[in-house]
Amino acid sequence: MSKAHAINPSKAVVHRWSQTLIPTTREAPSDAVMPSHIFMTRAGYIRPVGSGIYNYLPLAWRSLQKISTIIREELDAAGASEMLMPALMPMELYENTKRDQDYGDLLFQLEDRAGRRTALGPTHEEVITDLMCGCLTSYKQFPLNLYQIQTKFRDEARPRAGLLRCREFIMKDAYSFHLELDGEAGLNHTYDKMYQAYTNIFTRCGLDFSPVEAEAGPIGGSASHEFMVNCENGEDTILVCPVSGYAANVEKAEIGDRPFDWDQSPTDEVVKHHTPNMPGIELVAEHLGTNAAGMLKTLVMRTVEAEPKWVLAVLRGDHEGNEAKVRDAVGTAVAMADEKEALEAGFAIGYVSPMMLDKLDLKMVIDPDALNSQSWATGADEKDHHITGFNWSRDLPSAKDKAIVADIRNAEAGDPSPRASGASLEAKRGIEVGHIFKLGTKYSEAMGLNVLNKDQKNQPAIMGCYGIGVSRTLASCIESSHDDNGIIMPAAIAPYHVHIVTIKPNEDGVLDHAFELANELAANGLDVLVDDRNERPGPKFKDADLIGLPLRIIVSSKTIEANQVEFKKRTDEGKAQMVARSEIVSSCRNAI
Repeated sequence: MSKAHAINPSKAVVHRWSQTLIPTTREAPSDAVMPSHIFMTRAGYIRPVGSGIYNYLPLAWRSLQKISTIIREELDAAGASEMLMPALMPMELYENTKRDQDYGDLLFQLEDRAGRRTALGPTHEEVITDLMCGCLTSYKQFPLNLYQIQTKFRDEARPRAGLLRCREFIMKDAYSFHLELDGEAGLNHTYDKMYQAYTNIFTRCGLDFSPVEAEAGPIGGSASHEFMVNCENGEDTILVCPVSGYAANVEKAEIGDRPFDWDQSPTDEVVKHHTPNMPGIELVAEHLGTNAAGMLKTLVMRTVEAEPKWVLAVLRGDHEGNEAKVRDAVGTAVAMADEKEALEAGFAIGYVSPMMLDKLDLKMVIDPDALNSQSWATGADEKDHHITGFNWSRDLPSAKDKAIVADIRNAEAGDPSPRASGASLEAKRGIEVGHIFKLGTKYSEAMGLNVLNKDQKNQPAIMGCYGIGVSRTLASCIESSHDDNGIIMPAAIAPYHVHIVTIKPNEDGVLDHAFELANELAANGLDVLVDDRNERPGPKFKDADLIGLPLRIIVSSKTIEANQVEFKKRTDEGKAQMVARSEIVSSCRNAI
């Protein structure tokens, strides 16, 4: 759909400033740090009710409705149907999926008067799957794609940044159902259609965004992509290859080939050091006369299966381990080990060395960067002790045959690109506004969603999941589009397209002229806000910059006398230009 679709003559409105609620302020909230939080509060878009809970005032609500309309149009065009599920979810729906454990304290839980435990839904995989258990019975009903736009809840420990990190927020979530992966009825086909729908949605919203490969997190599943608004203040790091265009978040980003050498000749003797009361690797490294990059970090994990096995992940001390990559390396899900169980098994947690490979029955995965030194500092497998001088070829030769060498750490800027030889990954900042997943059969198997296929055999339904943070999209837009004076709203999601500022509105003919023009603009599909307040021009112009509507028209007795208006785009610097009254409607339409 075209960008001009934002103009809709049948729905355009004219509103008076004096008859809506736009409580602008000159001071930022004391807890506001992010520009979107500052300007949305100062411009009268939102007001806090409690920690991480906000009123959406008329300007914000109009923008949210426009974002929602774009979402509905694109999802309907992609073959999805809208519905609405409840915010309250019985806790027993989580019995088989265990997502109450995955979400932990982020899940709002309450008990009703009959003692029934319920949760305020953060997402609705369990609810929709439970519904489908009673509705889907035959392969003839597939594929099916359903979505809703609804309020969601997360009990954030530290709500911050206004609408970017709330406890209550507006979200669009969609769920698709299939019995195959490929073909027109398959998950892959719908996933690609939703990917394109998301691209259309964020393009129409006027956002500068990047689709990036991502990990699924607590929702689960295999392939997934995040849609990130490119923004210097973004809370997430994106790693991109400038040559191939490859992009992924830190948790998902692959690292290109890194050479390593098992046969590094030893240069130092192994020496044990007493290292008590030294929390953190930096303190230990300083005490040992090295740095974090000269140390080995050995993470103790266990496989998640009926008979769990111990897994040691070894990486350089200045790198962050990546559970998903360890999972891929060993071929089964893993999790950080329970400290008590690990201690009982013989691991000196905090002081574990790779040499445990020869002491216990376990799997070991080593990051390539942890093999490229002749001498390492590492744990001594004894509480309050470390060693220096560790050498792989001399001190643990069995690792060459028994261990797996694989990429098991978070990527960083400067790492080799996985898609272009000789290129390096670069870091960008972004804000996540959308996330799509190939869920597979995780929920259908857990909740018994089995359907007769073409061969009249029961099989679990294959699912996809597709989310958009509606309120986050608005905040992200403002976070990435503002100046020192206020918000700069894209036309497609601006509360109004045109802001008519009246100078001395009580003078004869000024308001009449302003509303005559406003109605003419509305008849041409443009939403108009008329500032009819009897205020001085200075504060009205400051408010106009603050709320950030795309176009500004100034009407005064002088412009009326000259049969002109003053016209200015929000993005223009300097003074407004004079435009003939007969040309202003076409000028506005062309600008939008």
